[in-house]
Amino acid sequence: MKNHLIVAVKFTLITTLLFGIVYPLAVTGLSKLLFPKQANGSLIEKNGQVVGSRLIGQAFTSDKYFHPRPSAAGSGYDATASSGSNLGPTNQQLVDRVKQDVAKLQKENPGVPIPADLVTASGSGLDPEVSPAAAEFQIPRVAHSRGTTAEALRPLIARHTRPRQWGILGESRVNVLELNLDLDTSFPAK
Repeated sequence: MKNHLIVAVKFTLITTLLFGIVYPLAVTGLSKLLFPKQANGSLIEKNGQVVGSRLIGQAFTSDKYFHPRPSAAGSGYDATASSGSNLGPTNQQLVDRVKQDVAKLQKENPGVPIPADLVTASGSGLDPEVSPAAAEFQIPRVAHSRGTTAEALRPLIARHTRPRQWGILGESRVNVLELNLDLDTSFPAK
């Protein structure tokens, strides 16, 4: 019995050291060596200041900016509370929230079909991207707030539209933070 206990304790210590310390340090070191930007969170800097990450959405609520998808993560885009709402399609709370968002968007852009991603949260609640259709839907509001034209904003969206990954995975998408940073540079808010 004593021998089995000693073997079990040794095995526990060795595997804890191997898989709890050595392996994570090796993977982290290798990733920082091979993919330094991604390993450090794909951070975006502007004027020497970190303004966000390409991987985590941020709440933009001003009419002068393109808005992201709704977030169910904590109080909105809280990376420490990443998750979907877990509300099913028949849950009244979800139905009421979507109806409220639809009504708001219909006032913003009457008669135009609302892209689904502007009223539905992602599984993580931290999605940094919207569909090109969702960005296009927001053009009239942003153009009006910035004192420019819709035609002037379309090339900006096109410049930030990424195709499917490797041509087959996912859908075309627009990173909202990158788009809004370029928007501030190209069409400064008045």
